[in-house]
Formats: sequence, structure tokens, C-alpha cells
Amino acid sequence: MILRLANLALLVLYPVAWFAPLVRAGFLPLFGLSEISVITGLQSLWSRDVFLALVVTAFALFAPYLKTIGLALVQWRLLDARALPVLTVLGKLAMADIFLIALYITLAKGISYARIEVAWGLYLFTFCILASLILGLLTERQMRGLEAKAPEGQ
Repeated sequence: MILRLANLALLVLYPVAWFAPLVRAGFLPLFGLSEISVITGLQSLWSRDVFLALVVTAFALFAPYLKTIGLALVQWRLLDARALPVLTVLGKLAMADIFLIALYITLAKGISYARIEVAWGLYLFTFCILASLILGLLTERQMRGLEAKAPEGQ
């Protein structure tokens, strides 16, 4: 039951992480810093590089959320446990570094003298991605244990 609740918590935490500030960036120490979140980073990407924005949207938003929903369906036995390998692949695609690399590319294109500070949203987003991977592994282990306990013929 704890795995189920933790996974369902991710369905709430992901959207919070998407809007939370990942970094604060600005020109030199003289100017104020602008907060950049997953969503504002994606907005910037959509205006500059549509292909990169599509890739990042798929990996930073859709892949982790779909994996979390799929994992919840497996945990509540609404989806067969044979779907776990597909969910594992989705989890691997949902890595935060894909978004961060694209974000840094965008920043590097537009800012030559910049200051960047890490904000709390980066830690939350990273936590969500890592928690999802761990919950996937634990769910897979739990499902294998249930299959081993099931009597033959079922």
C-alpha cells in the first residue's frame, strides 16, 4: 500500500515540480535573476527550436507522467504486470538531464555573461524522477514476489 500511495503522490508532485523554479538566471551580478521552471524553459524552447521543444516535452513531461500512471495501473491491478518493461523504458526516457541539457543550450545561445543559481524546483524535479525509478523497481520486485507465491495454474 505504501508503494501505491508514494506513486500516487508523484502524480501531484510532478506538476508542482514543472512549475517550480529550477534555476535563477540573470546577466552579471548587477541585474536581477529570472526564475526558470520546466514550463518556462519549454516556452522558451518552443519559441526558439520547435524540434528540441517536442523532444524535451516528451521526455520531461509526458514520459515521467505516463510512466507514473502506468505504474499506478499495475499496482492497482488494472494493467497487467507484463507492462512493467515498457514502463521501465519510459522511466529511463524521463531523465531530468535531457531537459537540463536543452535548457543550458537555450541559455548558452542567448546569454553570454550570465549568472545561474540552482533553485528548489531542480531538487524536487530530480527527486520525482529518481523516486519514480525506485518505485518502478520496487513494484517490479513486488510483482515478481506475488507471481512466485501464486499457485500453479493461475
